[in-house]
Amino acid sequence: MVSREEIDRRYRLVREAMAEQHLDAVLVCGSEYSGFEGAVTYMSGFVIVHRYAYVLLPREGDPTIIFPAEARYVGEHGTSWIEDQVFVERPGKYIGDRLAAQRVGVYGLDYVMVVRDFEVTHLRVEFVPFDLEFDLARAVKSSEEIESVRESVRINTEGFWAFLEAYRPGKSAAEVLAPAERLFVEAGCGRLTMNMVLIGPEFAMARRHMILGDFCIPSLEIAGPGGHWVEVSRALGEPNAEVSTMLEAYEEYFEVTKSALRPGATAHDVHRAVSKGFTDRGYHLGHVTGHSIGMTMIEHPKIGEGVETEIRENMVFSMHPHVIADNGVDCLYMQDTWLVTADGGEPLAGLPMKIFRAGDVKV
Repeated sequence: MVSREEIDRRYRLVREAMAEQHLDAVLVCGSEYSGFEGAVTYMSGFVIVHRYAYVLLPREGDPTIIFPAEARYVGEHGTSWIEDQVFVERPGKYIGDRLAAQRVGVYGLDYVMVVRDFEVTHLRVEFVPFDLEFDLARAVKSSEEIESVRESVRINTEGFWAFLEAYRPGKSAAEVLAPAERLFVEAGCGRLTMNMVLIGPEFAMARRHMILGDFCIPSLEIAGPGGHWVEVSRALGEPNAEVSTMLEAYEEYFEVTKSALRPGATAHDVHRAVSKGFTDRGYHLGHVTGHSIGMTMIEHPKIGEGVETEIRENMVFSMHPHVIADNGVDCLYMQDTWLVTADGGEPLAGLPMKIFRAGDVKV
């Protein structure tokens, strides 16, 4: 249950960002696609199960949550702390009528807002992209949020151990992932899981026909009962010589991140520091080095080249350098969720940075 203090904190931070952009209101968009529902949850407590929803936060006054009436059930409406709940046939028309001639920041303008709602609204309302500003407003986590993050990490790490216990070469990916998914659901993650395995450098859903070999890379991403996404995973099995060299770079990254991910550094500084072990060995990284993570799976800032956003204490980052060999087949991809502390980065899972073997026991 989110405290009133935490709710007020979230609205205050968003309104401060709103004032900097001279906005009259902010419209937060969410859809049922995994990772795109979290902004609505952050602003309302509501978890989207079906379709989509919007949260409208005016510069002054109480927020409104807006649902499409053609699908009356889009989730458990009573879980939202917002009292003003509106069900309308065309949410875009409602938004246009209410916000006509106003300057409105939109979180999700490029990827989330429903096209039919945009079409009937954008000539009446001045829409301003607000993804970066919204994410930076929520990037520094409260103590209440950090407890939720730690609980998600605990669940995710237990899921990794379940995956490892089930893993043996020759078993199907679905068979190996099933115990972890069962654990995630039982622990309160609900539908908020996005777990895959890598086939070569590509991500793939775990299918019954997909038979795992002597080397396996799971990608485990979940949000616990508090709604905060995390990513924790390790490779399993017997690496070849190329992947063993990649592991050396991963071991360097893991140690460097503890000092590089510190308040006052920039995201660019962190990227350069943690990627050095890979680039010194001639590898190119095929995925972002890392990114802020919260109630949306991927948030700003990313840890990458040229990103000058300053790292602040109590930011939370998913770090997962994705290194791919020149042959386009050999790769290594392992995930950790990190907390920025006054002294540097803290990897929250407590897992050693290594490739685990079938039969390794929980530590």
